[in-house]
Amino acid sequence: MELDPILLSRIQFAFVVSFHAIFPVFTIGLAAFVAFLETLGYRTGDPLYVRLSKFWIKVFAVVFGMGVVSGIVMAFQFGTNWSNFSQATANFMGPILSYEVVTAFFLEAAFLGILLFGRGKVPSGIYLFSAYMVAVGTFISSFWILSANSWMQTPAGVEMVDGMYRVTSWTAAIFNDSLAPRFVHMALASFLTGAFVVSAVSAWFLLRGREVEANRKALSMSLWLLLIIAPAQLLVGDWHGLNTLEHQPTKVAAMEGNWETSRNVPLLLFAIPDQANQTNHWEVGIPGLASLILKHDMDGEVPGISAVPRDEQPPVGIVFWAFRLMVTIGLVMIAFALTGAWLRRGDRYWRTPWFLKGLTWMGITPFIAVLAGWFVTEVGRAPWLIYGEMTYVQGVTPSLTGGMALFSLIGYIVVYAVVFAAGVYYLLRLFRGGLEADEETAEHHEVERAKRPFSAAHVSFDDAEVNK
Repeated sequence: MELDPILLSRIQFAFVVSFHAIFPVFTIGLAAFVAFLETLGYRTGDPLYVRLSKFWIKVFAVVFGMGVVSGIVMAFQFGTNWSNFSQATANFMGPILSYEVVTAFFLEAAFLGILLFGRGKVPSGIYLFSAYMVAVGTFISSFWILSANSWMQTPAGVEMVDGMYRVTSWTAAIFNDSLAPRFVHMALASFLTGAFVVSAVSAWFLLRGREVEANRKALSMSLWLLLIIAPAQLLVGDWHGLNTLEHQPTKVAAMEGNWETSRNVPLLLFAIPDQANQTNHWEVGIPGLASLILKHDMDGEVPGISAVPRDEQPPVGIVFWAFRLMVTIGLVMIAFALTGAWLRRGDRYWRTPWFLKGLTWMGITPFIAVLAGWFVTEVGRAPWLIYGEMTYVQGVTPSLTGGMALFSLIGYIVVYAVVFAAGVYYLLRLFRGGLEADEETAEHHEVERAKRPFSAAHVSFDDAEVNK
């Protein structure tokens, strides 16, 4: 059987990007949470916020390290697997990726050192400033990466000269047509990820009666943020979708499973796309709702997949179901945010076992949603590397063989499996250790746990026990 180097290179890049993406999306939200905790600690002098911050800084450091390791090697694929693309786009992609390193990575790395080792060794104001710089650095990093990727989705500010893109307007290229909605969408996704992970870990501790006061506060702050961000993400997602409809109508058609350009298009809740026959099977939908969402008119015209030749159509099944997975998770997130607000009556949000158990399971869902969103974005762009201008076939390395691509793919899988296993191991150790700041506190915690064997009833402490 002949191995297809293009398919294997696409699988390899999808694997590496998917593995790497889950770390930055978490660290962006978590860095902002740490900066918020440090601000509260600086203004109030409450040691509780300091203890929370110490714990989450350790988690941030482990995840940041995993992101750096997985991200550095990712860029090498541009040269090894996609050399034609690298050569053609070097005048734009080279500076953009360099700006990310110079303006963001160095900023994060420098101030993260102060954040990890400078507490009590530098003035408190400088330490707080470091927390803010780390948070700002994560956003700067995401800006440059999303600018580069958005340019590949909606190229602008360049012209082709002798087989290479020359930048004619850096402003138009950097701030291309799809950057704004995609950056805001990803920023909110990062906040959602950080908030749900903090909620999940806090709920896990509360179910076990550990560090009740601190974790109750962390859970409360996270739920307030979710109540704002989760519904807002729905609105931003609509903005992003309308932008995609304008610039990449075929991608939206694949998301909707709509084969023929038509009006009064239903929103399909379930279907089995059949790309070979350009149709769907077992359709279940709501009449006119897709037209209403995309055109704000029940009779609005929605483009069809078959409007473009078959060799320019993305794999519809993947895009269709990845989009529904992302949206479903988003709706569940909103439901949890609203439930948390409802349970604040009577202070039940941290004493309701079924809600806390649900939150512990929700900790993984933002990562799934982010990956589903990336699959919609990247697979929906196929077969284009640069949308409408360069295909995968044109961008791949000419001398690359299927065997070479398979060998490097297996290597990435093995190495990343080791990195992921080591990272998860250290994270689990941190979670088992909890928020205890010193040996005396840890010893007290073990005594308290011995007195109170695990029970879901632990979440029903009265105020006297919490304040003890």
